[in-house]
Amino acid sequence: MTDAPLIDIRNATVYRGETRVFDRLTLRIDQHEPAAIVGPNGSGKTTLLKLINRELYPVHQDDSHVRILGRETWNVWELRSHIGIVSHDLQARYQETTSGLSVVISGYLSSVGIHGTLANRITPQQIIRAREIMDELGVGSLEKTPLRKMSTGQQRRCLLGRALVHNPSTLILDEPTSGLDLAASFDYLARIRQLAQDGRNIVLVTHLLNEIPPDIDRVILLRDGRIVTDGCKNEVLTEENLLRTYDTAIRVAVVDGYYLAYPPNPDPTKT
Repeated sequence: MTDAPLIDIRNATVYRGETRVFDRLTLRIDQHEPAAIVGPNGSGKTTLLKLINRELYPVHQDDSHVRILGRETWNVWELRSHIGIVSHDLQARYQETTSGLSVVISGYLSSVGIHGTLANRITPQQIIRAREIMDELGVGSLEKTPLRKMSTGQQRRCLLGRALVHNPSTLILDEPTSGLDLAASFDYLARIRQLAQDGRNIVLVTHLLNEIPPDIDRVILLRDGRIVTDGCKNEVLTEENLLRTYDTAIRVAVVDGYYLAYPPNPDPTKT
C-alpha cells in the first residue's frame, strides 16, 4: 500500500441507473498528491466520488479496475482511516435535531448520526478526541447544539470534524463552500488551506475555481464523464480549456495564488 496510488481508475465504465456516466475512464492520483477535480454540474464529479467511496462499482471488464490505495475491495471503516470525505450530500442526510458532537462522533462508525445501540460502541477516548477536534475547528461550544440552530458554515465544520476523527492522511472535499456566505466561505477555505499546510493531502471536487487553494497545483477538468485536460494549474486553467469544459466564455485572473473566473467584457473596445 505504501507505493500504491491513492486513486487508480483504469478503463472504468460506470452507470447510475440507466445512464452511462463514464465510458472507459482512466485517472490516477498518487498518495500525497494534492489535486482538484473541476467541472460543471453533470460532468460526473459526484459519480467519481461514489466510485472512490465504494458506493458504486464499474462494469466488470478484464482490462478495467478501480483501486483505492492498491485495493479493489475495502471495509468501509478501514478505508475511513486513510481517506476522509466531506460532502454537501452527506450534510443533507443528517436530521436537524442531531447535535454537533453526534455528527463528529458518527465518523467513527461511518454512520449518519448516533442512534440506538450505536452509542454503546463509542469509547470515552473517542468522545475526548471528538471534542478536541471540535475545539480545533472552532465549534467546541456547539457540541450539544442541534444542526438546525447552527449556521451552514458551522454545520460544515462539524462534518469536517467527522472526517478528521480517524486522522486520515487524505481529505476529499466535495463543493466545500456550497451554501456558505462570503465570510463563512473564507473561513472554511482558510481552514482547508491550514490542513494542507499541516501535511494533510487534499483532493478537491468543485465547479468553482476560487475554491482551489494555492497549495494545489494539479487540476483535472471534467466534462460529460470525460477528462478534458489534466496537468499543472497554470497550464490547465486557461480561457480556452475552460470554454471547452463549461461551454461558455470565461476570463481568468490570478490573485495571491487563487484563480478567479469572471465573464468576458461585453464591449471588446474596453479592457
